[in-house]
Amino acid sequence: MTLFLTVLSGPALASDSQETGRRHHLITWGASADRLGEGVADRAYRLVVRTSAGGDNMRIRLSNAFGDRPVTFDSVYAGLRKSGAELVRGSNKRLTFDGARSVTVPAGQTVYSDPLPGRLAAESDLVISVHSPDAAGPATGHGMAMATSYITEGDHTADESATSWTTRTSSWYYLDAVTVRTSASTGAVVAIGDSITDGWQSSTDLNRRWPDYLSRRLRASSATAVEGVANEGISGNKVLADGAGQSALNRLDRDVLSHPGVRTVLLFEGINDIKAHTGVTAQDLIDGYREIIKRSHDAGLCVVGATVGPYKGWYEWDAAGEAVRQEVNAFIRTSGEFDGVADFDRALRSPYDPERMLPFLDNGDHLHPNDKGMQAMADAVDLADLSCSAT
Repeated sequence: MTLFLTVLSGPALASDSQETGRRHHLITWGASADRLGEGVADRAYRLVVRTSAGGDNMRIRLSNAFGDRPVTFDSVYAGLRKSGAELVRGSNKRLTFDGARSVTVPAGQTVYSDPLPGRLAAESDLVISVHSPDAAGPATGHGMAMATSYITEGDHTADESATSWTTRTSSWYYLDAVTVRTSASTGAVVAIGDSITDGWQSSTDLNRRWPDYLSRRLRASSATAVEGVANEGISGNKVLADGAGQSALNRLDRDVLSHPGVRTVLLFEGINDIKAHTGVTAQDLIDGYREIIKRSHDAGLCVVGATVGPYKGWYEWDAAGEAVRQEVNAFIRTSGEFDGVADFDRALRSPYDPERMLPFLDNGDHLHPNDKGMQAMADAVDLADLSCSAT
């Protein structure tokens, strides 16, 4: 299978930007950026990601959002995975940036590659290999990938063999988005959330996070033109306060609104605000939701709100927090301020004790669903809601 044909030049990029509207770029994979330890010079990363929507003219976005100095990438490749760190023979192609093989990303910024001709299929194991000769200071990446990627010393990005890629990592470094060009009628949904969206306690390397199941539902459905799914979950994330990553309010622009082709935001946050016992009230959370709705609507997107799931049995549960959860869920279900509702609480709760997760769907800690629970959540999303129009 041929992934890409030739490296695109700078002039071709300019031509691509002059599309008349029949086609557009669409996010097919995303991962929220955060600070991820310290950068290491002369290190390479082989990052394995799963696409959602298929298309052509693939681009990647490199992020130095949390860096305190510029970082240079002097060799970046994209290929298809055969197994482990080994690539499909002939699939590994160099990416360029404004026609150059090297790019320097300023502190706090992101940079897109030039589009790469050729078609990238949906549900592909795409492998992005990056090398930096000078990385130092805070590194940017995504800590909990629930997928295995690889690290090596020196520049082995052009290698298709796995020989040099012997160190495994469960994080993604510097890469935060992949886009493809599709029909302008095709849209994407961005799921912004916490550890449940990030996939904690789902099966590693099997793509069983609930956004993965949602992606497969969308691919099999003829009821919607939404095909792209970007998972912008961060474990421990909150709506209102920074901590485990920037708050949903503070990262909304970068992790959601900046991505191309997005039609809908699926907001599933709140449990970490509630169970932290910091005095956050239901009204505080509702005000946060309203700000996300307004900013998304202002950007021309619609917002589907997901109810906060049950967590009785988790060590931080108490009756006061449960009362906040119930009040917040009532707002999500009945206020009419969201463009649609995904009732994850109803999908996960036990009929015998609705404050608890159904044991069949519980991984055992009474907060995070297992693979079956992740699938139940994806099945609870009304696909028609993802095609809505912002008002």
